Amino acid sequence: MPLILGTNSIKDTGYDVANSLRFNDGSTDYLSISGSTPDNRKKFTYSFWFKRSHLGTDQALLSYESDSNNRGQIQINSSDQLRYFERSGGSTTTDLVTNRLFRDVSSWYSIIISVDTSQGTDTNRVKIYVNGVQETSFATSTYPSQNYDTNANGTFAKNIGRRNVNGDYKLDGYLTEVVFVDGTVTAHTDYGEFDEDSGIWKPIDVSGLTFGNNGFYLDFEDSSALGNDVSGNDNDFTANNLTAIDQSTDTCTNNFATMNPLDNYYQSATFSEGNLKIVTAGSTYTYNSSTFALSSGKWYCEIKVVSTDTNGRIGVAGILSTASSNEFGNGIYHWGYVSGTGQIENNNTHTSYGSSYTNGDIIGIYLDLDNNKLYFAKNGTIQNSGTGINITDSTNVTDGVYYIGVGETSGANSLTAEINFGNPTFSISSGNTDPDGYGNFEYSTNDGGSASFDSSAKDFYALNTKNLAEYG
Repeated sequence: MPLILGTNSIKDTGYDVANSLRFNDGSTDYLSISGSTPDNRKKFTYSFWFKRSHLGTDQALLSYESDSNNRGQIQINSSDQLRYFERSGGSTTTDLVTNRLFRDVSSWYSIIISVDTSQGTDTNRVKIYVNGVQETSFATSTYPSQNYDTNANGTFAKNIGRRNVNGDYKLDGYLTEVVFVDGTVTAHTDYGEFDEDSGIWKPIDVSGLTFGNNGFYLDFEDSSALGNDVSGNDNDFTANNLTAIDQSTDTCTNNFATMNPLDNYYQSATFSEGNLKIVTAGSTYTYNSSTFALSSGKWYCEIKVVSTDTNGRIGVAGILSTASSNEFGNGIYHWGYVSGTGQIENNNTHTSYGSSYTNGDIIGIYLDLDNNKLYFAKNGTIQNSGTGINITDSTNVTDGVYYIGVGETSGANSLTAEINFGNPTFSISSGNTDPDGYGNFEYSTNDGGSASFDSSAKDFYALNTKNLAEYG
């Protein structure tokens, strides 16, 4: 199971992407723009970075069409393959489907598609790059005819995040650095480069590109105008069902934790909002885990309880769930803060700890893996008078790491929670960051110097790759 591997585990790339846009398929989130006259329908380049949330469904990354017979899409299909598809006059003109699967929900992917139908060799008419490397293995490979006028750079309206006409193929995940260049085949190295130390593909500044008449560059930095085109063309998209709360700092240069839908075999929970909102199944007793696995450092996150009964559990675990009856807190390496009693359950033993919590409460988790201590706060108040819970050193737990976990142990009711690793899905009134300026939290990631963590002052950090590179 992938955790925080691969793309963007670099601390400092030299160029930072500030924001992404979070799409939720249940909210029908998408961006739209009407068609306009292109510079050259035979040539275009489309580049973007994306981080997946849901697998096994058709999701449109760019769609353009007038009707079902004249259309095209760049999408992830239901088999988790990348597909570039076009149809004109009812006939398929282009259909490229990668053998590569895109199933890592914890990392960012870079996709660059360069099209030049004037090329004499068919395989040179479409080039696809994934994380800076050209794809050469395709399950389907129908190339456009020479000098074919593409629909992608035609006068059709464009949607990002769903199909135009039917409104299906809804996107669920994160997008950033979305660039369309009209009439020019730009090199893949105009969008990124390989890091000298790690060899990881990373973005570079694209603001100096010549975008062409239909071109656009969406950086999602203006929360009041999420479809703002900063290419200089003012080809602004309309944001549909997307608001300022959908702007995220989870990007391809600083990857944040989410909850992990790949660890859901036993829980069968429902994930939404970029895997930051979770509804546990009412028929199980177990828990779900975060994409980040932690072995050292001091880490903070907040969990807003939307609904629970008296059996909700929030905490940490040193082992992934192994059965639907694997109750959170039942094992030796689980520590679950119980909603109805305020107790801590560990190794099937309940110990008095703090206040109970219920709907609307925000639970802060302070995980100190340098001193093997765990603290909880309720609505900003650190529980148990700041005396931490002793936990096992990560080197001695089953998985050798700790995960943030949420669960429900009634076997009939469910827990609904929104997990804030620094990119909240709920409104924040105070806007606290960690000591390095990362994250957006309702409450403080430290104690303000009041020495409330076992009579010590401690700084805790948001769960992102820049912090992990420095403190983890």
